[in-house]
Amino acid sequence: MSGAYSKKIKLKPFDKYDYYQKSVQSPDVDVEFLRDVYQEIRGKKPISMREDFCGTHLLCCEWVKLHRSFEAYGVDLDPEPIEYGMMHSQSQLSNHQRSRVHIVQNNVLSKKLPRADIIVAQNFSYFIFKTRKLLLKYLKRVHSTLENQGIAVLDCFGGSQCMGAIEEETAHKDFSYFWDQEFFDPITNHGLFYIHFKRKGEKKRERVFTYDWRMWSIPEIREMMDEAGFSKTYVYWEGTDRNGDGDGKFVQVETGEECESWVAYVVGER
Repeated sequence: MSGAYSKKIKLKPFDKYDYYQKSVQSPDVDVEFLRDVYQEIRGKKPISMREDFCGTHLLCCEWVKLHRSFEAYGVDLDPEPIEYGMMHSQSQLSNHQRSRVHIVQNNVLSKKLPRADIIVAQNFSYFIFKTRKLLLKYLKRVHSTLENQGIAVLDCFGGSQCMGAIEEETAHKDFSYFWDQEFFDPITNHGLFYIHFKRKGEKKRERVFTYDWRMWSIPEIREMMDEAGFSKTYVYWEGTDRNGDGDGKFVQVETGEECESWVAYVVGER
């Protein structure tokens, strides 16, 4: 029998959390940053870290790998990503590491949450709080559940590019990740964002994740941290590589740069 034929490549079932983690997260780098910032500010090693809005709690799992004494706590309302993390991330840990990961299905605004040396809200998750009243309430909860020498770490982003509709594609080995800002309202600072994915040989998967956020600025966050009781705040700004893109390295600064798009951390000292 002769003739050309094409062999179809059988793809694995689409796993939205796996693709999200590959595209958005760098937990091994993030936990080292958290540990180093704490040591820079407090002059000693932290022990406990709490990840608010933890989702699949990949950060918690990386935290306990850093040192055999480190304890991690994760808080999230949604049972689906929590269960995913237990099945996929925690299953990769040793028994001793897994015993030091504690996940709580609860509201981050609850008064009864685990205390920790470091409390972190990453991936701009607290942008879900659209009013000053709600974000201030959250920051007060964070302050009240920090250990005596604890710090809070919140990431944020901004820049002129974030003030309008834009869609960016990032190509990976066998798929593309799309960050889509559909609109921005300058009166309310509300924005609507989506994450899309496209695997090779497949159609684009639209709106796999949706984010309806309030864009908070660094001065607003620092002012509310001050009002919530934090004694001091710091800003860690991302550096740039030779191409002018973010290099993933954050250093403490007093002034920022004029950028079309920037990412930074705001750190509050209890």
